[in-house]
Amino acid sequence: MYTILDKINSPADLKALDSKNIEQLNKEIRSFLVENVTKTGGHLASNLGVVELSVALHRVFDTPNDRIIFDVGHQSYVHKILTGRKNSFSTLRCENGLSGFTKRSESEYDCFGAGHSSTSVSAAIGFSEADRLCGNDNYTVAIVGDGAFTGGMIYEALNNCNKNTHLIIILNENEMSISKNVGNLSKHISKVRSTKGYFTFKRGVTRFFDSIPIVGAPLKSAASCIKLKIKGAVYNMNFFENMGLKYLGPIDGNDYYMVENMLKEAKRLNQCVLVHIKTIKGCGYDKAVRNPEEYHGISSCNCKKASNGSFSSHMGEFLCQEAEKNNKICAITAAMSWGTGLECFEKKFPERYFDVGIAEAHAVTFFAGLSAAGMKPVFAVYSTFLQRAYDNLLHDVALQQLGGLLLVDRAGFAPEDGATHHGIYDAAFLSQIDDITIYEPICYESLSKMIRKALSDNTLYAIRYSKDEENGILKHAFFENASENDYCNFDIRTYGADENGMMPPNVVITYGRIALEAIIAAQELADKGIRLGIILLQTLKPLDKQAKMIGDIIQQSNKIIFLEEGIYEGGISMLLHEKLYENGYLKEKDCSIMALRGMVPEQAPLENLYKKCKMSHDDITRFIQGGIV
Repeated sequence: MYTILDKINSPADLKALDSKNIEQLNKEIRSFLVENVTKTGGHLASNLGVVELSVALHRVFDTPNDRIIFDVGHQSYVHKILTGRKNSFSTLRCENGLSGFTKRSESEYDCFGAGHSSTSVSAAIGFSEADRLCGNDNYTVAIVGDGAFTGGMIYEALNNCNKNTHLIIILNENEMSISKNVGNLSKHISKVRSTKGYFTFKRGVTRFFDSIPIVGAPLKSAASCIKLKIKGAVYNMNFFENMGLKYLGPIDGNDYYMVENMLKEAKRLNQCVLVHIKTIKGCGYDKAVRNPEEYHGISSCNCKKASNGSFSSHMGEFLCQEAEKNNKICAITAAMSWGTGLECFEKKFPERYFDVGIAEAHAVTFFAGLSAAGMKPVFAVYSTFLQRAYDNLLHDVALQQLGGLLLVDRAGFAPEDGATHHGIYDAAFLSQIDDITIYEPICYESLSKMIRKALSDNTLYAIRYSKDEENGILKHAFFENASENDYCNFDIRTYGADENGMMPPNVVITYGRIALEAIIAAQELADKGIRLGIILLQTLKPLDKQAKMIGDIIQQSNKIIFLEEGIYEGGISMLLHEKLYENGYLKEKDCSIMALRGMVPEQAPLENLYKKCKMSHDDITRFIQGGIV
């Protein structure tokens, strides 16, 4: 089907390819990406933009001896195709299949794993310094999207670059403009400066000056000074050169031969170099070019569309309603307005909407500043990215007893993205903060009431929820015939209690969407004549009141399961078990904590993740019936 791509199974095959076939190869790679990623889901637009760059990298450098590190890793699909993983692409982001990011255990060509932004340059410096210390002449190449330059870690790394290492940093600008926009003259000069002839001429001039006795060196210095002044007048001296980095570019990153020539020159310079390229997101696929945000990350064609929105979209709509009534409410995002549901807030309240870029630590301290100044800050952030701001939460928010609302999106497992994106730590680390209130709703009405409660107070709140839509089965089980007051009450909810509110002999204590596993287990056990009650936590901290309420209603229960879609150590289940035990509520009861222990699982369907981690409905029924879990 692909006349050229089908013959490419390694970088060696790519190097042997006649250069006249490169253009056709690039077209076939783009067709292959569209054909496969629209089926499996994944990052499409960004990978379409780096086809020429990825091909040039593997033709110019000697991989895997030379190392390529992709920031975030979501732009590595072409790299995977060219390094022997093409035939496995139908498994992208599937269980036991290819990761959607770079992963050390997947291939020798993936020297460093990723998933979060702005880490590539720091890691690349580590590799290049190790090579220098060991006397190796390997090259390390870091590919960084311009979005990553909104994260402070990149600048910390740039400040630590050693010009005497074989480190090449490629700035791939595909959305926001970093360099000064200087018009057609600049574009023409950039094109000239990226040609093979230009570099040959430049080296010839240098040799000419060096050959002139006595006055050659001063003449070369004077010529270099004049060149910098002319360059500064046309381009304006850029940030990277001011930091002492050798800078090449900017060039058209979708012009293959321009990219290849520039990479060869960067390699020849034998020092730390920054190469600036400009690419078009979605290049070669009109739909993605017109709508780069929509095609940045796409769902599998088999993915069921949410018919009733999602917790994220509902949050955004309700927050707008509250902001209409309170002009102190401010919304913060770290480059994730669409993912977190804040796009409507951005449109309605642009002056109170702040996208700080990929800078979660800054976002939290900015949140603290807004709070200290009397505003009502709301930070919507994925659970996995909130991890990057924990120090700021402790030092800048909690120690100063400042208030505000953290909306922790994507809580729980991230089935397709896997280990780097699971939201399994936040409940545990947030629970260690004094004077924080943590909620988890299972329906939209509860979410709305929790948001309203948090915004009416002056202390710190966190509301966590999954990326899903509300589940009708869960809502019916815990809120059947519920009144308005029921949704405003964030104490425990029960399923299967008797008329006196007492629980049956077997009980599951849980929270969030994994409660559905308990409902399924209860129905299966009911068919066998075994009663199973379920206690749903809505408030995860503080737990003192919840523990007293639970202790009073499990007096007749013998088997207790604590079920949690999060880590075991320090998790809510462990903390609650400890409180119940200390207060004598668990005396002579058979208890099990089903939570994540040991290694973090890779990508897989949610039901399979539950099974792997021994927290599925089958594990519940097995324990209740006396089996070993």
